[in-house]
Amino acid sequence: MTQPMTTPRNSRSRPRQHPIRNDNANRGRRIREHAKSRRAISRRNPGRGFDPPEDRHDATGASKYRIIVRPPGSGYRHIVTADQVRDRLGELPERFLGGLEVVQLSRMTRKKHRYPCYGLHWGCAIYLYPFDESLEEHFYRPPAPALVTEARMFGGRWDQPGAEHWRLRWTESSARDFVLNNVLIHELGHLNDRRNTNYTDQERFAEWFAIEYGYRRTGGRRRRQSEQKRRHR
Repeated sequence: MTQPMTTPRNSRSRPRQHPIRNDNANRGRRIREHAKSRRAISRRNPGRGFDPPEDRHDATGASKYRIIVRPPGSGYRHIVTADQVRDRLGELPERFLGGLEVVQLSRMTRKKHRYPCYGLHWGCAIYLYPFDESLEEHFYRPPAPALVTEARMFGGRWDQPGAEHWRLRWTESSARDFVLNNVLIHELGHLNDRRNTNYTDQERFAEWFAIEYGYRRTGGRRRRQSEQKRRHR
């Protein structure tokens, strides 16, 4: 996501789930359903505004990025802190941070809840979105295979409470790992992609970037399996 809406190529989001009301099953709690794939890019139409609506941060040429923390919204929580984001970015080569001026821990609003995502890259900024306080996500159609695999890579646990009900449960540590080493790095990959203009190629590059500099550089499968075994002792 780069500047305003004049360059749709530069606004990219990590789609999450669409909201569903199911008061009987969830007693009024917000429910989100996965639509298509989290990997889909939301293509923007400059003449129709920007969804989800966000604080716009114009590039100033600043040499260092800043972190902005908004209140997460009722029923939500930020799973990472500003210091954790800063420490994680500090582990990356300095060249990857060129052009990054803002990382914002954003607020979940009613309007954003209609077009929710885990993360967003727009111009010089990366936005990270809060999780439900329960650390659970509910699906009422089969979740995309890519989401199933990726969540498991970072310790997300799937089960099926009902015939048409899938649930993804996170722990504090697995959700934090997912955001710091997947979502954040994926969005940074988009910011560093100065070559690709095709949707598929853009996503392929960001996927590669997240695996290479997020998942693998932080221990990959071996480290995560070891930590899971240690926690369950």
